[in-house]
Amino acid sequence: MEQLGFLTILFSAIFTNNILLTNYLGMCSFLGCSRELKTSLGLGAAVCFVTTATSVLNWLVYAFILVPLDLVYLRFIVFIIVIAAFVQLVEMIIERVSEPLYIALGIFLPLITVNCAILGVSLFMVIREYTLLQAFGYGLGSGVGWALAIVAMAGIRQRLAQRSRIPKGLEGAGIALIIAGTMALAFMGFNGMVSLN
Repeated sequence: MEQLGFLTILFSAIFTNNILLTNYLGMCSFLGCSRELKTSLGLGAAVCFVTTATSVLNWLVYAFILVPLDLVYLRFIVFIIVIAAFVQLVEMIIERVSEPLYIALGIFLPLITVNCAILGVSLFMVIREYTLLQAFGYGLGSGVGWALAIVAMAGIRQRLAQRSRIPKGLEGAGIALIIAGTMALAFMGFNGMVSLN
């Protein structure tokens, strides 16, 4: 993967290989928390920050601990522990520094720990053998792509709730899945421009 530059990986992770809409990772919190724009913005920003930071941390742990000690088979467990510990640390820091922000984010911070998109980013960067800079670009791009998708979904759902008459059978999860599928088709239109596989 040496041939792919930082900006190429960053933009392809946002658009052509969106972790949510082309790999379908992180759908549970995407569908559950995309009813309001404000909460989607908060969760999107938090996921973006955690994804970026944990991709770098997991790359360092993988390259300097797991590979030299021949413990690569433990990467799933170790990556989950790093993600959970980092989210817990961020939660404690936010609680100490800004109580209003901590209250506003509420349940969303612990929810990030179990977001499979964050673990997926760490596993994809290992499988694709990214350098540290490439892993940083992929983590940032994946986080921004996930945030972009949830904010767009929240905007569409809010607009539909205010102005349209959705049939009773499609209200709630039904219309959310239709919107997600349509958004995934739109993002898949970017496929072929750059491939990270």
